Amino acid sequence: MGLKERQERDREAVSRAILDAARDLFVAEGYQNVSMRKIAERIEYSPAAIYGYFPSKDDIFFALAEEGFRLLIGQTSLERPPAGAHVDPLYCIRQALMRVYEFSKSHPEYFALMFLDRSVPRISKGLARFGFLRAIRLEIDALIQKAIDAGAFPAGSRPDVLFRIMLAAVHGVAVMRLCDRLAPGEDADALAVDALEAVIAGLRSGSPVTSPSAGSLEPGILE
Repeated sequence: MGLKERQERDREAVSRAILDAARDLFVAEGYQNVSMRKIAERIEYSPAAIYGYFPSKDDIFFALAEEGFRLLIGQTSLERPPAGAHVDPLYCIRQALMRVYEFSKSHPEYFALMFLDRSVPRISKGLARFGFLRAIRLEIDALIQKAIDAGAFPAGSRPDVLFRIMLAAVHGVAVMRLCDRLAPGEDADALAVDALEAVIAGLRSGSPVTSPSAGSLEPGILE
């Protein structure tokens, strides 16, 4: 291994250590209560050294949020059916939404940082690095539109609004589980399924859903 490769590997290792330490501290103590100095102390580096990797605490958060969203997208990406196979869009929608709930179980620290801490920076401030989110969102909206066109939801409904309503069902159960707000013996997994099915049933039997929806991704909501 040459000098340049070794230096790059060492830099990546330090960057990883900073991100891991910051993530743990942000989740344990709250974003607003963690300083660059505290992160530096956790990995036994000087604050000045950390600034050589991340210009600010916000930059550390944006790096972690990007990792989290990529993990989430990897877990919620729509399955590709065999060519020519019939695809039930409602089934695919259910699968994608339940994977959001599964993400809260497989990566609870990222879920908590991205969706529970109200003190983190707004994603809109670092939107340039989150452009990859648009493709998956457009794919989901297109799938919901297919379900509308197939009669699974009332004609005239807005896909983005339907998505937010269904997401709220699984997101709410995920928060209840992470915050230990379930009743003794209550099955969070079953509750997530039931909540989503109840919302889907209500949407399918009601009037078109057309209320306006914001159009950008923010840390508190996956729009």
